[in-house]
Amino acid sequence: MNEWPEGFSDDNRGNSYGRGSASAQPEGARVMRQVRRGPAAQPGQGGGYGQGGGYGNGRPPAPPYGGVPQQPGYDDYGDAQGYDSGYNSGQVYGGGRGGGFVPNDNDPDPEYQQYRPRPNWRRRIKVAVLTLATVLIVTSVATYFWADSKLHRDVDLSQVIDRPETGAGTNYLIVGSDSRKGMSAEDKKNLHTGSAAGQRTDSMMILHVGDNGDTLISLPRDSNVEIPSYKGSTSGKVYPAQGRHTKLNAAYAEDGPTLLVRTVEYNTGLHIDHYVEIGFAGFANIVDAVGGVEINIDQGFKDKYSGADFKAGKQTLNGEQALAFVRTRHAFATSDLQRTKNQQKFLSALAHQVATPSTVLNPFKFYPTMGAGLDSLTVDKDMSLWDLASMFWAMKGVSGGNGKSMNMPVSGSSGGNLVWDKAKVKTLVNELKNDETVTVSGN
Repeated sequence: MNEWPEGFSDDNRGNSYGRGSASAQPEGARVMRQVRRGPAAQPGQGGGYGQGGGYGNGRPPAPPYGGVPQQPGYDDYGDAQGYDSGYNSGQVYGGGRGGGFVPNDNDPDPEYQQYRPRPNWRRRIKVAVLTLATVLIVTSVATYFWADSKLHRDVDLSQVIDRPETGAGTNYLIVGSDSRKGMSAEDKKNLHTGSAAGQRTDSMMILHVGDNGDTLISLPRDSNVEIPSYKGSTSGKVYPAQGRHTKLNAAYAEDGPTLLVRTVEYNTGLHIDHYVEIGFAGFANIVDAVGGVEINIDQGFKDKYSGADFKAGKQTLNGEQALAFVRTRHAFATSDLQRTKNQQKFLSALAHQVATPSTVLNPFKFYPTMGAGLDSLTVDKDMSLWDLASMFWAMKGVSGGNGKSMNMPVSGSSGGNLVWDKAKVKTLVNELKNDETVTVSGN
């Protein structure tokens, strides 16, 4: 049944509507030329349902023969003027800003801004934090293995015989030797070290690290001690005790670190957990690497043997000056006792200087300082970087007033050697063994 009005049928439509076409020209452009654009029709002029122009009977008039029904424009329904559905230009498949709009980052159209996603700052901050954490972890791990590889673990404390029981806390024996290893003739001249054969100790200290305060105790090198039986560090032979008394630094000269540890333990009864030694050149290098150490000298002094020449007051010492400061003893009436006090004072100042943000946070100072220090140290085989760090922070704490520094209590002298006060030493050792607050005072 033909439902088109006035005899319009499928047969007379030709190829213009509904039959498809092989033409490349869009269908809308080919057959829908009558789609009207422009101003909407005025009321009563046709184009409105229920008004003039053939729409009054509720259906559109029949199209002319061979044509198609006239299509109402978008404006015929009272909407925006100039609307183009896209058929007029052949853009049938979403060429406008309708539902088929695809955002383009290069589109300068301001309307596109509503499609651009806002920055996800929370995600960006999270990524930045994770990246920073990864860098810090990798750097820390690399630094740890680098530093650990530079430690000279040359002292075997397992060779020390007849040792006292281990007490609470950790005890370090810190030694400053007159080792001239690696020094040229010019270095020896500049640092006033001389060229004496052999190896001796210029300073010895016990650092106790515990829960009830840290204690730094200087052992004067001229202390009168008994050399006990010991096991030779190279021969492995056990040498029996002969009741021989001598200066403490002679034990080191006789058989090195292991005999020194054995002698300190025998004469004090205190177990030594770790051994740390630094030589002349290493000490000076550390001071220079950190950029010098500021210290307040109470009274000026000179010493031709060490090369010291200081005025009173606050000043910054370089490596050469620092070595002269800690080695001087001939300029003081109390000789070695005053020297040990100066050594404690300077080491505390050095620890404080190394721990400042200007050193720790500056890789151009931190790594040279750490490298110079680690290259200069000789430690026991069981020493870890954590043990070394604990020792360092304890020394810094002592300098900041969170610990105590003192000399080993002395009761007098004998043949030029300093004699320890046995009663005070016993009390001191018991307090250290039990990790109690030290009540004993030294000279």
